[in-house]
Amino acid sequence: MHFLNTKFVTLLLVFALGGMYKESKHPLHVSTTEVNINAKDKTLEVSTRIFSDDFEAILVKLYKQKTDLSNPNLKAQMDALVKKYLLSHLQIKANGKVVALNYIGFEIDHEATNIYLEAEKVTPPKAVEVNSTVLYDMFDDQMSIIHVVKGANRKSSKVLYPDRSFTANF
Repeated sequence: MHFLNTKFVTLLLVFALGGMYKESKHPLHVSTTEVNINAKDKTLEVSTRIFSDDFEAILVKLYKQKTDLSNPNLKAQMDALVKKYLLSHLQIKANGKVVALNYIGFEIDHEATNIYLEAEKVTPPKAVEVNSTVLYDMFDDQMSIIHVVKGANRKSSKVLYPDRSFTANF
């Protein structure tokens, strides 16, 4: 497993999620997930970023209901869909054991949707495994960029469909 240079990852994210394709569909299918190990609070803070148009498309396809993540009148309904989807497509293991993820919420940031989760009462692990199948049921060229951060130590990788996991050892 190789690790990506942080500058390369930042450049890729700016390119992929920075809104360069306002008038046309974007040609890149990518999501990012970051797991921040908060040793002080004994939590894992998880954020996932997905292109909103792709995310809405998969929610409509799977759940067969009106989907508009940016409509404040549908916020409660969208929270339920986002939670259902992400909790079934993202799994985190700490030291080999699956952790329970609590859904915090989501927000729209330009053309992307940021989703926040948290695992509580987690002793700071020596190994974190992230299993992601976000948008795998939509695109066979999906790329997941995964970061795991423990203090000043950051480990990153890209995971290409059909692969689904990355393990960071500290």
